[in-house]
Amino acid sequence: MLSNKEMDAALFLEKLAAQQAGAEVVLDVSVVVPVYNEVESLPHLIEAIASSIQPSGLSYQIICVDDGSKDGSGALLQQLASTRDDLCAVILRRNYGQTAAMSAGFDRARGRAIVTLDGDLQNDPADIPLLLAKLNEGYDLVSGWRKNRQDNTISRLIPSKIANWLIGRVTGVNLHDYGCSLKAYKSELVADLNLYGELHRFLPALAFIEGARIAEMPVRHHARRFGQSKYGIWRTFRVLMDLLTISFMKKFLTRPMHVFGLLGLSSMTLGTVLGIYLTFLKLAFGQSIGNRPLLILAVVLLLTGVQLFCFGLLAEVMMRTYHESQGKPIYRVREVFGSK
Repeated sequence: MLSNKEMDAALFLEKLAAQQAGAEVVLDVSVVVPVYNEVESLPHLIEAIASSIQPSGLSYQIICVDDGSKDGSGALLQQLASTRDDLCAVILRRNYGQTAAMSAGFDRARGRAIVTLDGDLQNDPADIPLLLAKLNEGYDLVSGWRKNRQDNTISRLIPSKIANWLIGRVTGVNLHDYGCSLKAYKSELVADLNLYGELHRFLPALAFIEGARIAEMPVRHHARRFGQSKYGIWRTFRVLMDLLTISFMKKFLTRPMHVFGLLGLSSMTLGTVLGIYLTFLKLAFGQSIGNRPLLILAVVLLLTGVQLFCFGLLAEVMMRTYHESQGKPIYRVREVFGSK
């Protein structure tokens, strides 16, 4: 049985050998922080993150992604990264949005666990060890819940409660606080998540599609100390559009023909029935049908049905291209038992 000192020495030699071989060292935790105009918060935030993880003895890295800040955040991050071994500063060329910034951080994360939080000091880094402990209970994702949220009631709290209820109903993943950026992930789960648009708000729903085990726990939330909030009620429309995307992906990602084909077949059937009815009126009773709105409706339904059916075929081809071009399976294996 190896002693603690012998285990530490063995781990050190393993990391040294990996470095000499040019391989990336695997760390215990990567903390990803999207940053946009948070120059005053950054020194306090980075120090607080380091102080929360160091007592546990875990190896870690802090990845701050500057998303086109205009207040000097990028320059400050470069300066801090030159003096700290635990900080990686990623500077994006322009403002791409929080989803892109998180994706850039995920791509550079080397931790077995990945923690995300905002750069405005409203999330408390002291909660990071608690999230990691919950993650180690067998979960793939642990989402924070700002139970006592320190934000404006009208512009932030009420819209957030409505959005959380709606997202839970549509996706089937019922969380109190989808908007909380403080989350912990297993690295293998993050590797399966492809982020586009504004989908960072729906990471638990995307993880659920991948078969992840999800937990939620209360975390602390502080009033903003520096700067101004980057969010407003104007984002509601984008949230609704992304929610429709997630709903479709959850139900029909690997079988799009089931939705387009069903709609197309229904439309064509109804158009055909109306056409037969009008034909019967014309032939049996000699009635004029050329100026009837019902004729136009029948034609529109038939054409719409054909188009929807074609959309379904195209979506099926694209779905197969998506999975086969990346070697991406349509299933996810949680565990494999047995020596063979």
